[in-house]
Amino acid sequence: MLAALAVVYLIWGSTYFGIKVAISTLPPLGMLALRFLVAGVLLYGVLRLRGAAAPTPAQWGWSAVVGLLLLGGGTGLVTLAERQASSSVAAMLIAVSPLFSSLFGRLWGERTTAREWLGIGVGLAGIVLLNLGELRATPLAAALLVLAPLCWTFGSQWSRRMPLPSGLMGAAAEMLTGGLALAVLSVVFREHWRAPSPESLWALLYLILAGSILAYSAYMYLVAHTSPALATSYAYVNPLVAVLLGVGFGGEHLGTLGWLALAVILAGVVLVIWPGGRGPRTGGGDAEGKTA
Repeated sequence: MLAALAVVYLIWGSTYFGIKVAISTLPPLGMLALRFLVAGVLLYGVLRLRGAAAPTPAQWGWSAVVGLLLLGGGTGLVTLAERQASSSVAAMLIAVSPLFSSLFGRLWGERTTAREWLGIGVGLAGIVLLNLGELRATPLAAALLVLAPLCWTFGSQWSRRMPLPSGLMGAAAEMLTGGLALAVLSVVFREHWRAPSPESLWALLYLILAGSILAYSAYMYLVAHTSPALATSYAYVNPLVAVLLGVGFGGEHLGTLGWLALAVILAGVVLVIWPGGRGPRTGGGDAEGKTA
């Protein structure tokens, strides 16, 4: 579980900067469609060669629902927002995910401990401090960045009760169906394609291999085997990674108040992930069988 957390914390924190680089010369929805379709095909092909069973028609259908919510609504809205927001601000606003996840989890009887609620509150206080600092987003981008975690966390919680393919086949099916939906949206919105820069292509390759195949698979393991607050605690660490990359390589600036906010955010995630004596959480349906 710790390895899965480390992968999601570090790699997904870096994908905000990767997305910013990729969409500098690639259309947002089209880039995501390529990212998830290629990653899905690679993962699906490897799993089938290793003898994994193909999803049933019903499992394909439920995978499409999850893929649309997580990849279309979650990642898609973030990518669209990054046209008018820094990668740092995108990661910061996504940090409301643990709160939404805990609220949605209660719809299905999940229990959030007092310590987890405290950690969520401390993390959100850090987000307020960050937004009082020097990093900003346009109102439209901010709205998209609030809608994105709503789609992502609702889809994550619902997926625990769906009859999805077991193991990594579930992630492959979701990326294939979600990528197809994004490709359709790219055509509907008539996105313009032009010759991509080498930097965009390298960023896309990183997003495919690390951000999609490795980190998304690790996240789906956490969704199936841990509490909602712990599974989405990446949203408190991702801003730190995103800000460090944005400041170090993207020319973004963070003042004293911003660094103080990041310290508060890290205190929040410590409260959420600190061992509390509870065993692994189990979800419904086939999600219990997912492996890292």
